[in-house]
Amino acid sequence: MGVVVRSALWGLGTGSLLMGALVTLIELTSKSDSPSSGVITVLAILIFAVTFGGIPGVVIGTGVGFIRRSIQRPRLHPRPMHPPIPQQPYDMWSELVERCAESTRRVAAAVQTVPRSAAKDWLQRISEQLTKELDDVRGIAQLGRALGAVDQQHPVYQRLLKAAHDFRQFENEVGRVALQMFDHPELDEARTHLEVLEKQLPQLST
Repeated sequence: MGVVVRSALWGLGTGSLLMGALVTLIELTSKSDSPSSGVITVLAILIFAVTFGGIPGVVIGTGVGFIRRSIQRPRLHPRPMHPPIPQQPYDMWSELVERCAESTRRVAAAVQTVPRSAAKDWLQRISEQLTKELDDVRGIAQLGRALGAVDQQHPVYQRLLKAAHDFRQFENEVGRVALQMFDHPELDEARTHLEVLEKQLPQLST
């Protein structure tokens, strides 16, 4: 049973009891020339007690019940905050490796847009060679970490910085050749461009 209902019943009972006791006391102390029967007197007292004591008691009890329920209602606790994700320390090597990896992914995506032809197959092989060179980029970064180098003027860092630049330049060249192959997808037309592109491929392992 809810708090409000219990409070309302409590108000009904208390109000009726108090008013009934008051009316009974008045009835007993008053002198009446024509005494009425006991049953009628009791019914009259009950009706009077409920009407003028019970009903107001229900109203007051209901109000008290609402107040008690609002006090007892559990407060909404704020959602617990998740502990912050620990930040990884800055790694200057990973930054350059990711730049090379992004260029490699963009080159592979550009090759897929070229119309199917023997020239595209050649361009695909060039793209795969660039992916192999990315492994050398990671190797250079591992060397820098192993040496504990933190100076950007360190020769290993400068080598990796140049690799990132070469990858970016090669990415631009692939885009230029791919655009030309849209108009001239034939191998004879694209051969010269592909030969030049192949010579510009970053060769980190040499």
